[in-house]
Amino acid sequence: AGGPPSMAGGPGRCLGLAWQGTGRLPPPPAPSLCPAASSRSSCLCSCPCSCPSTSSTAWPSAAPGSKRLPQAIIVGVKKGGTRALLEFLRVHPDVRAAGAEPHFFDRGYERGFGWYRELMPRTLDGQITMEKTPSYFVTKEAPARISAMSKGTKLIVVVRDPVTRAISDYTQTLSKKPDIPTFESLTFKNRTTGLIDTSWSAIQIGIYAKHLENWLLYFPIGQILFVSGERLISDPAGELGRVQDFLGLKRIITDKHFYFNKTKGFPCLKKAEGSSKPHCLGKTKGRTHPNIDREVVQRLREFYRPFNMKFYQMTGHDFGWD
Repeated sequence: AGGPPSMAGGPGRCLGLAWQGTGRLPPPPAPSLCPAASSRSSCLCSCPCSCPSTSSTAWPSAAPGSKRLPQAIIVGVKKGGTRALLEFLRVHPDVRAAGAEPHFFDRGYERGFGWYRELMPRTLDGQITMEKTPSYFVTKEAPARISAMSKGTKLIVVVRDPVTRAISDYTQTLSKKPDIPTFESLTFKNRTTGLIDTSWSAIQIGIYAKHLENWLLYFPIGQILFVSGERLISDPAGELGRVQDFLGLKRIITDKHFYFNKTKGFPCLKKAEGSSKPHCLGKTKGRTHPNIDREVVQRLREFYRPFNMKFYQMTGHDFGWD
């Protein structure tokens, strides 16, 4: 008496007690992480609560399946080809992905895992829940936070020639802020000495080896798949084959799903998820890069070379950027 109602009658009874006689359904419980969320059979929660084993019976849902924390995350990198990869993966019937970038592990962590899980799509047994937020790769706290969610989370990093990536990054900013300084002036701390400004995010993101060291403190290298942004354009089916293998999925996405759009200069889907029409990424993708001083490009290549070599050693893969 006086304490919370017992779960003996199941979560529906638990939720319904306070609303008996009102003629209305009780509100859905506030989301909370079950201590044993990964083990459905051992999910014991105090009332009221919402956990994987009870949510479908505790509250009537129009959509089948349940919301789960992601088992795989595309953690980087910005302007590497992450949107293309996610759009291609959505074609797979066993992949379900959050629409917008959640930015949970870099900007919204204080909101809690319950809030994060609500952003995820509903999945059926056997389907993989995914999300992508490219800024995670350069966020110092992200590896520890993702590891705290699940040490078994599979991580995907889409990388691209860091010089091309930096120019693409600048091009995106330029389209939003036409009055920003030139690429050349932002690249150097001192143009005369040729000292590169590594505090500029467009340059800093491309020092992949430095960021990867932080991730390897929390995850083994075998749990991170490195996708080539260049090969995602030249051989999308080949790269998607590697990704499907890594995620433990049947190889369903193949050559037959793609065609090369000569106008845009990159591959597009013959049929998008839930549509019979061809689908290309929007007008914000494949922007024409401004002409950059050749000497500046050469200086950047020299700057990135040792970091690239280290990255090749760490990943066991030569991406051929030099």
